[in-house]
Amino acid sequence: MRTRGLWQPVTVSLRRLFPSASFVGCGDIRVREATDVSGSCEPGSLFAAVRGTRHDGVDYVNAALEQGAEALLVPHPVSTAAVPQCVVHDVRAGYARLCQALAGDPSGRLKLAGITGTDGKTTVAWLLRSIWQAAGQSSGLLGTIEYDDGGHTQQAHLTTPGPAALASWLAAMVARGTTHAALELSSHALDQDRAAGVELEVAILTNLTQDHFDYHGDLDSYAAAKSRIVDLCAPTGEIVFNADDPQIHEMVCSMDSGRVAGRRCVSFGICADADFTARIVDESVSGTRFCLQWTEASGAAVESVEMTTGLVGRHNVMNCLAAAAVAVGQGVPESAIASGIGALTWVPGRLESVQCGQPFDVFVDFAHTEESLRRCLGALRRVVPGRVICVFGAGGDRDRTKRPMLGEAAAEGADICIVTSDNPRSEDPRRILAAIAEGVAKGGGTPVVVEDRQEAIVEAIGLAREGDAILVAGKGHETYQEIGGRRLRFDDREVVRKTLHGAAWSDRVGA
Repeated sequence: MRTRGLWQPVTVSLRRLFPSASFVGCGDIRVREATDVSGSCEPGSLFAAVRGTRHDGVDYVNAALEQGAEALLVPHPVSTAAVPQCVVHDVRAGYARLCQALAGDPSGRLKLAGITGTDGKTTVAWLLRSIWQAAGQSSGLLGTIEYDDGGHTQQAHLTTPGPAALASWLAAMVARGTTHAALELSSHALDQDRAAGVELEVAILTNLTQDHFDYHGDLDSYAAAKSRIVDLCAPTGEIVFNADDPQIHEMVCSMDSGRVAGRRCVSFGICADADFTARIVDESVSGTRFCLQWTEASGAAVESVEMTTGLVGRHNVMNCLAAAAVAVGQGVPESAIASGIGALTWVPGRLESVQCGQPFDVFVDFAHTEESLRRCLGALRRVVPGRVICVFGAGGDRDRTKRPMLGEAAAEGADICIVTSDNPRSEDPRRILAAIAEGVAKGGGTPVVVEDRQEAIVEAIGLAREGDAILVAGKGHETYQEIGGRRLRFDDREVVRKTLHGAAWSDRVGA
């Protein structure tokens, strides 16, 4: 990991870190290196026997010892291991907490904003970074698209890094002198305690709609996972939440007083009576102009501040409100907030406009849930004079119940629905397409099924006329397609550009 060269681990006493733990073969264990991968153990390291979804780390203790591990973090004593053992109730959370401790607990030395929600995490994170940069603050970001420690950036592999990587990136930020950071927290990461030991200055809840039911099972379990971000918030931190979202509003309002005690709750919304709100002045395919107004902690209302964002759609105004709420709480000047919001003209794969001189608009977006697809289509419907054409699919080996729901949402929001492959993975693409097509029909539309995604994009561009808008949804910033166990190079934006460059648009204007 490239970030590791910027910092060195500290020695951690497990007795001090886990005062309620029991110890086997010792009174304490002092650790400087730890891993939950048996094959990565080195002489002198500790092996954390984390139980995964398929394998139990305890089964790999012997393999870890053969690699040189000299201590264990386990859920129960392992009689066959003649090495010091620290026994804790939750090894997964304990290991994550240990990773943060080994890195010197870097989150406590950062103004760290954590963001969770079904949609909007990435855009809010990018808006925050842009605002901080406009305010002259050194800033970092860890999220779906990239990891940025304030000096080095690399492509992300997970929305939220694993415990060791997360600690390493945060430590690298501190080492570089980065002061502010945004951290996207997925429901998987929260459920798996990847961020245990991290302390957030601000916890942001964007929205909550159906997603990842293949993992969580139902909305209640999904919501419970999302709500765990509050437990990471510092005792005197801030909880920023979407008052327009009924699920989020109910979640925050129904939380036990002990979970929110001492923390300031700040709401944002366009429709609801919120602390931070906006009045839309103008919307177009080039962005949105709005007036931001908020109420100070004292109760005093601030006069409206006009702002312009290059991000399209009212859902992106909501994202701007979330970022502005955090920035105001941190004392960022209004001018820097406006400059930062205005400077971010696009986020990769988030209603990203692709222009090659064509007389219609093409947008690529990561929308892969019913609600996010509705938001994107609704945003385009409000700003384009012509038809809205939607190219979309659904991922294989994921929540099957949302496939017809995606189809219905597309039918209700688009004039033409072209159903195609997303990442079918190990599933038969035709079965996925059939389920989506049923939803399109239920929504009153006529599905145009084109299995090959490139051909589907070509089909959409061939149908488009002056004044129309095409939304290519589902993959956004992704540069690959997973089919039959293979990961193939595929970028919606590249395919769109290639197709557009191959057409003589001057001959078609007004056709």
